[in-house]
Amino acid sequence: MSKCNRRHFFKSTVGLAGAAALGSLVPTPVAAQAKRSATDWVTLGESGVQVTRLAFGTGTFGGRVQRELGQPEFTRLVRHAYDRGVRFFETAESYGGMHGMLAEALKGLPRDSYRLMTKMRLRPTEPVPATIDRFRRELNSEYFDIVLLHCVRTPDWSKTYEPLRDQFSELKHKKVMLSHGASCHGLMPIRQFPGNKWLDVALCRINHNGTRMDTVPSEGNTPGDVPEVTGHLAKIHAQGTGVLGMKLVGEGKFTSGEDRQKAVNYAFGTGSVDAVTMGFKSPAEVDEAIERINRALSL
Repeated sequence: MSKCNRRHFFKSTVGLAGAAALGSLVPTPVAAQAKRSATDWVTLGESGVQVTRLAFGTGTFGGRVQRELGQPEFTRLVRHAYDRGVRFFETAESYGGMHGMLAEALKGLPRDSYRLMTKMRLRPTEPVPATIDRFRRELNSEYFDIVLLHCVRTPDWSKTYEPLRDQFSELKHKKVMLSHGASCHGLMPIRQFPGNKWLDVALCRINHNGTRMDTVPSEGNTPGDVPEVTGHLAKIHAQGTGVLGMKLVGEGKFTSGEDRQKAVNYAFGTGSVDAVTMGFKSPAEVDEAIERINRALSL
């Protein structure tokens, strides 16, 4: 073998051996990485609670849209979402009867196969344990994966509702709820979310153009401040709080598919939104949401 050939053989052998030794350091090609989807299980921040990226919301216009379906049709809709892989269901005390309707729709399904989030009205003197016990009866569940203070609106919400927060923390210790947090309505309260480590989970409004998003009361119905909200979400997420997005379709105001896709793309494109909740009135809407989220996650 010539000197030139020996040198070539030695370099090739060393190169192959080095590549094998460093194989774990070589990035996996994008095409070979697992595709993300709307029905993946994701962990909400440091809470340890896992949910599907898409949640089935039951509060469209205070639950009116879901209530008007009637129990049989609502049950069929919930089961369709469940069969498609949506295993995260969110409701609230203020959604007029939706606790009972959702319990009926989920009846017979293994409790550990889905996640359940509800929200409690803001009454500072509320005896929280009794209220949560009532929720457990209404929803036929021994525990909740997430319970939120519903619709905080003021900059001093954390101090004002400290008695409720303390009772939530005690129930979390007893594993009656596995995580707690708040749903946000307005720029004044969301400005106080960064730095608040009590928040295991934050439910916040987010879309691409500010429709039905956060403003201050004096600004009326003007579009929300998307850049400011996005900046707060980044800080909230960075502190280990799980971020859930709502109002992705502008509470039904995005009537064009293009706008709905832009909203979903924007929410997941922030990198700060772990999962989102949407309200549905038909199987076709569930299927569309899954498809649009899958498309956004592939960008």
